[in-house]
Amino acid sequence: MKLLCLSNGHGEDAIAVRILQQLQQHPRCPEIGALPMVGEGQAYSQLSDVSIVGPVQSMPSGGFVYMDSKQFWRDIRSGLLKLTWQQFRAMRRWVRPDGVVLAVGDILPLLFAWLSGVPYVFVGTAKSEYYLRDESGWLQRKQWGSDRLAKWTGSVYLPWERFLMKRRRCRGVFPRDGLTTEILQKHGVPALNLGNPMMDNLQPTQLLPKTAEEIEEIEKQRSLTLALLPGSRPAEAQNNWNTILQAVTCLQSAWDERPILFVAPIAPGVSSDGFREILDNFGWTETPEAKIPSPLEPKTKWVYTQQKATLVLTPDAYQECLWLADIAIAMAGTATEQFVGLGKPAITIPGKGPQFTPAFAEAQKRLLGESLFFIEQPSQVVSLVVELLQDPDWLQAIADNGRRRMGTPGASDRIASYLMEHLVVAPTT
Repeated sequence: MKLLCLSNGHGEDAIAVRILQQLQQHPRCPEIGALPMVGEGQAYSQLSDVSIVGPVQSMPSGGFVYMDSKQFWRDIRSGLLKLTWQQFRAMRRWVRPDGVVLAVGDILPLLFAWLSGVPYVFVGTAKSEYYLRDESGWLQRKQWGSDRLAKWTGSVYLPWERFLMKRRRCRGVFPRDGLTTEILQKHGVPALNLGNPMMDNLQPTQLLPKTAEEIEEIEKQRSLTLALLPGSRPAEAQNNWNTILQAVTCLQSAWDERPILFVAPIAPGVSSDGFREILDNFGWTETPEAKIPSPLEPKTKWVYTQQKATLVLTPDAYQECLWLADIAIAMAGTATEQFVGLGKPAITIPGKGPQFTPAFAEAQKRLLGESLFFIEQPSQVVSLVVELLQDPDWLQAIADNGRRRMGTPGASDRIASYLMEHLVVAPTT
């Protein structure tokens, strides 16, 4: 038995890797191949005994062709159609005659899975009913294009996508949240709510205090902590970092209570040099001896201070930063969603793109609901932080909302077990 994993994007690759890592724990794990359809699939290098079975290539759009038609035509000129055809042929060769397919992402890997001619399952990472409705009904907003069509046909997944999900060879569909699962089931799709792989592996590698006494003692002493999440695309992330530091400056100027700690995880592939230069421009002083929380101590980091505030910039303490922070100032995609999924509020400011545009931020607001706060100017962060910290009932409602919308952790293990039971061990005819 052979299993081929199709994914189309950096975030999708990371989710696929989590599922495959769990699959490799099973004693009867099949031979695994991977075909990253967007980018070079660097996330798969974390896995041993998993081969890339077809050609890969980075495109000018970075996978965000749906945001800009100009980006799409740039990809076409860079060989997108030829690459897609080569990937299709490589997929067909590899899965024949007894393979199965795990498709992770949106309609592109789902379509390829159907065209493979073998049994498949689909992990839907891109779409959620929360973009268009919540548990109370459809959102009151001006509908455009596919949004109108989705409302008319009854689901954020359009009829042709549901067609591919309802084929006999589709043995399971795993949406990202319970509401999306419920709506798909009403349309006859074999959807199961097994949780959201995006929420897996967020436990800090350095143990945090566990007992009530330890937590209470630390809470008395610790600073208000904010995560700064500028995104993962290098040039855009630096522009976002500049905007985020404007908000940080406003918050420092107005905050005269306990000290503030800012924690800023740098995404893989993003150089710290530009971030540190911008910190210098904003008047921060590198202070390696400054006291920081113990989970961050053994990590690579640069520590800065300014007035009563401390800022930690780190390339390898992502989980620790999310867990330590009370609130995030975020201009990111996946990182923002994961932070909200941990039950915490995030404040976002529109950027210039190419990913984090006002349109992207507005869609993210619909997805995350009351857990995400959209502000127009960095200075607005001050009053919002004060309001949040003074209302524990509001914070509890935000926590409940975030966990419900982002789903439960442990999905990677549950999906891997489902694959073993229903595709790998079970007959595939």
